[in-house]
Amino acid sequence: MFKIFKKKDKNNNENLAEASVAPKKASVEENTQAVPQAEILEQENTVIAETNPAKSTPKIRKVEGKKLDQQLEKPRNGFGKQVKNLFAIKKAIDDDLFEDIETTLLMADVGAKATMDIVDKTSKSVKRQKLGDTQEVYYSLMTHLMELAQTVEKPLIIDATKKPYVILVVGVNGVGKTTTIAKIARNFKQQGKSVMLAAGDTFRAAAVEQLKTWGEREDIPVVAQTTGSDSASVIFDAMSSAKAKNIDILIADTAGRLHTQSNLMQELGKISRVMKKNDETAPHETLIVVDGGTGQNAISQIGEFNKTTKLTGIAITKLDGTAKGGVLFNLAKEFGIPVRFIGVGEKSSDLKPYIAREFVEALLG
Repeated sequence: MFKIFKKKDKNNNENLAEASVAPKKASVEENTQAVPQAEILEQENTVIAETNPAKSTPKIRKVEGKKLDQQLEKPRNGFGKQVKNLFAIKKAIDDDLFEDIETTLLMADVGAKATMDIVDKTSKSVKRQKLGDTQEVYYSLMTHLMELAQTVEKPLIIDATKKPYVILVVGVNGVGKTTTIAKIARNFKQQGKSVMLAAGDTFRAAAVEQLKTWGEREDIPVVAQTTGSDSASVIFDAMSSAKAKNIDILIADTAGRLHTQSNLMQELGKISRVMKKNDETAPHETLIVVDGGTGQNAISQIGEFNKTTKLTGIAITKLDGTAKGGVLFNLAKEFGIPVRFIGVGEKSSDLKPYIAREFVEALLG
């Protein structure tokens, strides 16, 4: 497949220019850049990077708490170890090496498009830089994975001029949607924001009760109606209540639905239309929650939801429970929708704002 490799004299090899941005070489410093008239969601034990990561290397402040590489132990010992073992075993830069890289990425849910793009860029780097050592190829591979990961690094910014700032949360059953809502709400409240929840999943009594329980536990008001009520009506009423009470942020739950259920997907479109009758700019964020272990199925879900309601953000949950962990690269290549959060555990602080360099280092560094 990759008929471009010839043996090179190591004494004539150029240094890998891309190594300066390789995961292993990351610098650490505090980001103190202010964001005028907007506020960035900050999690426990985590600090958001710059708001324009495409033009500069993310700046990360290390703080106390469980390290991300420990929280991503399963994918790190699966996907990450497979990549490292590959370069430890392979000593020749040839077609077999690149075919093995391709297989490893595909097996880790990186996806066909992303895999071919990354492998192609890495092979071109080998030819252009005249690399003669597999460790240099490893750093080149990490560089191109990092570049792809950075294309979807964009933190959730709350526009204070929109009050309430409405976040509509969608997704299929079983991805951790309601729990994710509660974690986001708790962290906003810890920042001093007033938060309200709308129990728009009126198909399941358990979902309404779960959200109410979270609300009581965190002292966050929840607008809910009886099971079977019109979901759009519940969210409309919640918007009116939040506006009357001068609430900063309203987070609206919706029924977990299969992306193949056309009637439920149509209802989601109705919710968006009804929200605009209350505030023509709402929802200000439409966040889809996907399970990091579902691989290609997550691609299908996002594709179908995005047809019904324009998605502006993604939260990837349960990354701590899969040995693959490459779905984020797949999503980045397929859609380019910003990844707002990654879920790496059960605690509220385990829902973290997505920082590309931190993620790639923890997964593969």
